[in-house]
Amino acid sequence: MKTSATLIAAFACASTTAFSPATTTSKTSQTALNLAVGQTAPDFSLVDQNDKTFTRSKNKKPLVVYFYPADSTPGCTVQATKFQEEIQSIRKEFKADVVGISGQGAESKQKFAEELGLDFSILADEGDAVRKEFKVPKAAFGFLPGRVTYVLDKDGVCTSVYDNLGDAASHIDAAKDALAEMQPAKKSGGFSFKLPF
Repeated sequence: MKTSATLIAAFACASTTAFSPATTTSKTSQTALNLAVGQTAPDFSLVDQNDKTFTRSKNKKPLVVYFYPADSTPGCTVQATKFQEEIQSIRKEFKADVVGISGQGAESKQKFAEELGLDFSILADEGDAVRKEFKVPKAAFGFLPGRVTYVLDKDGVCTSVYDNLGDAASHIDAAKDALAEMQPAKKSGGFSFKLPF
């Protein structure tokens, strides 16, 4: 049964555009599903691909938390690869970090991370307890776990929600845009005035 569900997820992730809802980025909406902007994210502790436990409340910097359907599927591979391409920029420019979460176990995470050379944490949420706490909506008429990215500030408060199953790569730009909005305004060179004489 678990193999059937994995095969269905892999097939559906490869061709989800027909089933995906319109892209939504939220900065103010409150719905029954999804952690809402302005709410503090649930605390969680999950094991990553290196058998290290990541605890949300111990993180004291902005955090991108992205939920994806399954390891080693086409869309999820694209998404993880794109985050890997940007991870150094995210860490340097925004002083933030990234974690990916899906329902497969630590062994699957180890294989997926090794295949892609990931140096950010992908977390094993077996049983989908954290996914449920974040109220991540299902996709493809309820057949697939959803693909949703949350951006949290250093205190764990949600500043952005991006929901798009069909365009996995778009989550990276959405996350970077949300992180940029959290940055303090850059100071200009100041006011200068020269007398004409």
